[in-house]
Amino acid sequence: MMSPIDILRAAAAEREAAGLRRVLRHRSPDHDGLIDLASNDYLGLSRDPRLIAAAVRATQEWGAGSTGSRLVTGSTLLHAELEARLAAFTGADKALVFSSGYLANLGAVATLGRHGLIVSDETNHASLVDACRLARARVSVTPHGDVSAVDKILRERDEERALVVTDAVFSVDGDQAPLAELHEVARRHGALLVVDEAHSLGVVGSAGRGAVYEAGLAGNADIVRTVTLSKSLGAQGGAVLGVPEVVQTLIDTGRSFIFDTGLAPAPAGAALAALDILETEAGLPERARAHAVHLAQTAAGLGLETGAPAAAVVPVFLGPPQAALDAAARCADHGVRVGCFRPPSVPSGRSCLRLTARANLGSHDLAVIGRALTAVAEAREPT
Repeated sequence: MMSPIDILRAAAAEREAAGLRRVLRHRSPDHDGLIDLASNDYLGLSRDPRLIAAAVRATQEWGAGSTGSRLVTGSTLLHAELEARLAAFTGADKALVFSSGYLANLGAVATLGRHGLIVSDETNHASLVDACRLARARVSVTPHGDVSAVDKILRERDEERALVVTDAVFSVDGDQAPLAELHEVARRHGALLVVDEAHSLGVVGSAGRGAVYEAGLAGNADIVRTVTLSKSLGAQGGAVLGVPEVVQTLIDTGRSFIFDTGLAPAPAGAALAALDILETEAGLPERARAHAVHLAQTAAGLGLETGAPAAAVVPVFLGPPQAALDAAARCADHGVRVGCFRPPSVPSGRSCLRLTARANLGSHDLAVIGRALTAVAEAREPT
């Protein structure tokens, strides 16, 4: 019989052989001199002096940590201000801040969907998948973007409670969910629609207010949104947006809210500064989207398989895991850091580079990126 550690070693060797071993790479403050197309810093705000100054001020006033869970000592006036600003910015009634977007998704879906039916898109983010499992609900996974499949499942259900769960902008393919159609179906069948706006807040819609706002759905009581503060807002943390009844339910019964230490003051202060910038510099989201379109057109023009980006995410599909690893290394050799997605993050045969556009890319950056993608394309041509 193998020892427990020998079992782990054998599994690691199998992952290594399949090109699925993961390695922590500790970058320097300047991304080791590489152009960053791997992070989620879509608006280039994480190093903005205004966010850094706001984080420092919050730390000086409130301390390095929040000191406890939100229901004990972890709620501060700073959290209340951030929640009010997030709600106002996105057109929501209320907001509830969590210490991460992952925990916001766990809280919203696992709490609101408990013991009911959850209909989930097959390409939803892992945090939504995990939340479905924690809900102890019947989970039905539908083909990507298939509204008719959602309609059929809701129509035939026996459960009283039902959620329809979707990303607004999908984290790998970069496309946008058919939100208006999903909302119509969910409403007709008495279901809540839960939309993860992680990749749309700050990039999609007027001043980056998100895909739900852009679709004219922000005022609907039967839509619950989750957001992260760690992408376009350049900070850290997450939030759930919804009507007061939703927020109070999460405060009363949401385990990932009740039992977690509250968001630290520094990222709360930084996120507030990022909202100030979005409200005064309305062109930032449009620049990020324009750069994403440029990256997609460049890749497609080189014969690489990509998609039409709805926000800042641009995939370049390469097939097997090793092909994606080799392409990421080739990009680094040409001065560009890119994301490299392999199973289980993507389906088998769909390993890819994920390029994340930023609002603050310059013409020189785009030229370097073009040369890196050219090197990837040339390496794929038959010899």
